[in-house]
Amino acid sequence: MAMNGLLAPWSHGRRDDAERGDTRRLHQVVRRADLASEAPETAGLPLLMGFASDAGVRRNWGRPGAASGPLEIRRMLANFAAHDLDAVLDAGDIACEGDALELAQDAYADAVARALSQGARPVLLGGGHEIAWGSFMGLRRYLDGIGDDGKVLVLNVDAHLDLRTSRPPSSGTPFDQIACYCEDHGHAWRYACLGVAKPGNTAALFARAAEIDAAVVHDEQMQERHLDALRGQVAGLLDAADHVYLTIDIDALPAAVAPGVSAPAALGVPLTVVESIIAWVCDSGKLRLADLAELNPSLDADGRTARVAARLAWLLLQSFAAGAADAGTLVSDVISKVKR
Repeated sequence: MAMNGLLAPWSHGRRDDAERGDTRRLHQVVRRADLASEAPETAGLPLLMGFASDAGVRRNWGRPGAASGPLEIRRMLANFAAHDLDAVLDAGDIACEGDALELAQDAYADAVARALSQGARPVLLGGGHEIAWGSFMGLRRYLDGIGDDGKVLVLNVDAHLDLRTSRPPSSGTPFDQIACYCEDHGHAWRYACLGVAKPGNTAALFARAAEIDAAVVHDEQMQERHLDALRGQVAGLLDAADHVYLTIDIDALPAAVAPGVSAPAALGVPLTVVESIIAWVCDSGKLRLADLAELNPSLDADGRTARVAARLAWLLLQSFAAGAADAGTLVSDVISKVKR
């Protein structure tokens, strides 16, 4: 863990104390979380934690740099208005040293499980999409610990299926790893990948998706004109699940919106559609944790991608703060204003 005190992005920021009303920004409400504490104060609170890793991207022959993603997202978040966020916890980062990916994922999964067991509502920041294996295993360890074998929906907004069957694990294998693990242990689950770019996925990957009965929605069906049909598809997936793990690969967004990723999208999924998906998932009351993956600050132009990632993180934090009963209301309001 890399958090002895408050992380640098939260140590300063704009203050509007001379103005009337609630002028708080995120850097004013974030506080350090120690998940190893004997007396945790995390129950019901949104919590940030990062997985600073490039190892999976390197193994997948991608462009490294995503290890700096968690820090850059925090930097952008620091000056966002707090609104309904009275407190946000930050548990720091789990960092992958060199190529020790499996060890880092295991430590990260343990930290995620501890956060969930303490009642926190995690918004997790990558790093490459190898974060997904650790996020899922953290949820799985938590559910196993409380004896809950309910069906888990793994909802991935991504241009890529990430179902590679080769090993060692990489940023391209996490959902195949999850499939194999659930099959071996008899866990009920469903994989859904929304925003898949056909040119970026081989026939073998689509065949693997069919083998595990994955729900696949192509990028051309993810445009705003298809929003009503998409909402019906997502609703069906949510209805059949007991728990939802939402993972958003920033490379699902159009390259013009999100250039700072390892593999920019030629078409991509509009930001308003991604935000709508967040709203629908939050409205279900079944979201247990969410992560954002593949922001690569070294490839970002003018911080555009980091701002998008931070906005999505902010929406998730606001939704978690709103509570299970009306978690998606604030996000839905934001979406409706954007679409006017």
